[in-house]
Amino acid sequence: MRFRLTDDQRALRDGVRGLLARRFDGAALRTAADAPGLDRSLWRELGAAGFFALRLPERDGGVGLGLPETVLAFEEAGRVLLPGPLVATHLAAGKVAGAAGGETVVTAVLGGLVEWLAEADVVQGDAEGAVPLRSVDPLTPVHRVPRVPRVPRRVAETAGVPVSPAAPDGADGADAVTGDGAVTGVDPVAMLLTAAEQLGTAGRTCELAVQHARTREQFGRPIGAFQAVKHLCAGMLVRTEVARAAVYAAAVTAEPADIAAARLLADEAAVRGTRDCLQVHGGMGFTWESEVHLHLKRAWVRARRCGADTESEELLAADLLA
Repeated sequence: MRFRLTDDQRALRDGVRGLLARRFDGAALRTAADAPGLDRSLWRELGAAGFFALRLPERDGGVGLGLPETVLAFEEAGRVLLPGPLVATHLAAGKVAGAAGGETVVTAVLGGLVEWLAEADVVQGDAEGAVPLRSVDPLTPVHRVPRVPRVPRRVAETAGVPVSPAAPDGADGADAVTGDGAVTGVDPVAMLLTAAEQLGTAGRTCELAVQHARTREQFGRPIGAFQAVKHLCAGMLVRTEVARAAVYAAAVTAEPADIAAARLLADEAAVRGTRDCLQVHGGMGFTWESEVHLHLKRAWVRARRCGADTESEELLAADLLA
């Protein structure tokens, strides 16, 4: 399997990075954190650039690319903490009018949570009874959707209630593991694109840690000269590159088990990486002016989406048993 990007893929990645650097730089990030809200003009510009229609066939007005190219674009979005229901709107392109061009903002219920509910024009999934949560990420308003617990098999059989043979006892119907190893209610593409965003955060925070370690001095030396800091930065780099290989491979194979493994590695790289980056920065990392704490908070929120650790582990276990 070839992991080397083609010239076209590198051009796409550089183009998306350039667009985001121009329209959502560090100053825009802090402005969005101070006054949360969805920038509709930026959303439409993303749509005009083809961000949401990357996998839509050209005959339907899309770009006609594949999952690997889409992963590269979402990785760049994760690097800059681009706010908004990116995954849900991308998945709705070609299905919901206006989603591909950015005129319509689409959100979806993913793993019992729905992001940007108040800002969305269309909600996919049952969001009835959703209650707002105090999100740790100021850039991502979140609602929780109450789940109806599945009746345990033994109780259901006693009561004469029909029971799906694929659902294990006591499992939540939204995330039950079926006999063929698939997790019902979990879109593998949504899992993978979330992993790509996490990968972007992991790569960005690794860069921030190394930059700070090179410039911040203590005891007359850059802190990067101390072994403890070197180990933190090295661990961040290893986790990021391992996750990158897994995410890129899963984008090529599109196998559910590969996507689950990539999601687990990307979540770990993002959450542990941002925590280590925060430690390298010390007290400075907790300040509002630093973007490090924003990456950590976003990584926490993404890690709660569909296909999080429990679902991915169950999927991998079912695949191994099969």
